[in-house]
Amino acid sequence: MGETVRLQKFIAMSGIASRRAAETMIGEGRVAVNGKKVTEQGIKVEIGADNVVVDGEPVKIKNKNYYIMLNKPIGYVSTVSDQFDRPTVVDLVKKDLGNVRIFPVGRLDYDTEGLLLLTNDGDFTYKVTHPKFHMDKTYIAVVKGGMTVSGINKLRNGVYIDDGFKTSPAQAEIIDAYDGHTYVKITIHEGKNRQVRKMFEAVGNTVVGLQRIKIGNVELGNLPLGRWRHLTSHEIGYMQGK
Repeated sequence: MGETVRLQKFIAMSGIASRRAAETMIGEGRVAVNGKKVTEQGIKVEIGADNVVVDGEPVKIKNKNYYIMLNKPIGYVSTVSDQFDRPTVVDLVKKDLGNVRIFPVGRLDYDTEGLLLLTNDGDFTYKVTHPKFHMDKTYIAVVKGGMTVSGINKLRNGVYIDDGFKTSPAQAEIIDAYDGHTYVKITIHEGKNRQVRKMFEAVGNTVVGLQRIKIGNVELGNLPLGRWRHLTSHEIGYMQGK
């Protein structure tokens, strides 16, 4: 069963008129639903099922694209559904979006938190995730123990992971160190499985905490953990222009 909305909202969603103008159209008897003229304002229609006609012309909802930034907590999988019934990132947004089908753009590991994009726009997903677009992704890695200058330089030059695959040069810098841990800011543009963790393992360090804070020009900022927001038109334009 599809999403059900008031008739005037349906007409507004189609782009024909504003809600107020749609109410006037209904009152004037210019609207029909499933072949029957409607003049009542409170009637609801099911998107994709009911046939709405205004002035004799069929009305269709324009496909609306959604572009969302989520601050993913640890313990959620970056899929629409999970065979092991673990909570998914879609669970965190679907209660607000209703029946809109939306998908993660790339992924964040189960034990990684931070910035994850979701959309129903396949072209947008392609431009963000395909390696040829070199979309930078920035993380804060919490590393157990100390981190040597030599290790940082190796990350900057690329390291070997996964059966001889050499990563592209990364931007890496130590930003803090306390309580037996080192905090490293690292930027990559590839997206191999668990790549950041494997890169640190390759230089002799173990990541005990990982947060993605930026993709391209889209920054996590102060968005609370587990919450989401729509991308701005500027953020969307940047991503689509890659």
